[in-house]
Amino acid sequence: MKRTMLLSSVCVLMLAACQTQANQQVDENEESSGQEQNDETNTEVEDEENEETAEVETDESEDQEAEEPEQESEEVEKEYQINDVIWTVEPIDEADAEVVLLTIDDAPDQHAVEMAETLKEKNVPAIFFVNGHFLHTDEEKERLKEIHSMGFEIGNHTATHPDLKAISEEEQREEIVSVSDQVEKIIGERPRFFRAPFGSNTDYSRELVAEEGMTLMNWTYGYDWESDYQTADALADIMVNNEFVQNGANLLMHDRDWTNEALSDIVDGLRDKGFDFVDPHAIK
Repeated sequence: MKRTMLLSSVCVLMLAACQTQANQQVDENEESSGQEQNDETNTEVEDEENEETAEVETDESEDQEAEEPEQESEEVEKEYQINDVIWTVEPIDEADAEVVLLTIDDAPDQHAVEMAETLKEKNVPAIFFVNGHFLHTDEEKERLKEIHSMGFEIGNHTATHPDLKAISEEEQREEIVSVSDQVEKIIGERPRFFRAPFGSNTDYSRELVAEEGMTLMNWTYGYDWESDYQTADALADIMVNNEFVQNGANLLMHDRDWTNEALSDIVDGLRDKGFDFVDPHAIK
């Protein structure tokens, strides 16, 4: 009898242990199943978020592509042309005739950026004619980029400022084309205007300039290289008050101390005389 009871007790204990183990296995299975469900849910959420992000990025990309045409600058209407005999700026059709053109040679040396800032502040356009020997260092290249970024036209003034009549045709080509190549590499576009040092052109340089798609340009008047006008006051006075101040006048200035100091007064004096300033982008 006692033995029977003992066996019964052992059986009960074994059954209880088995039941407990079974319950634990069920719990573990449920936890594992729950974790898998959570992982699947998280994966689905992440997939949905990724799809939404992809859709947003696609929409933004499409919006940017749609905006690109609006960001492209429209070409300025050509309202003026250069008279290649007396080098004035002439209106085409009904363009304003009471205008002058400002040009600055030998840039970007020491003062070109400051001169550009002065003109920008006064809302006056100009052409900056550059020399290749001022485009060698990173600092000089940055000066050119800064001038161009302010909206000013960049012209070609040869690599080393020689008298073209004193060098060979091969040397003339190198002097002119190398600068256009340099400028294009720095600002992304080639110069549209060429001015020969000392205004000294040859038949070959004229042909080459036309071949390169540039407009040949000299000037109407300029004084800042003459010893009598190497102070700001004297230069400002002669640039505003001389016999050549007339409609379409093509003013030559340089990247120099006294010209930089006189520039604001020159602009004000010409405006007081009733002149506006030609946008070089409007010259064909």
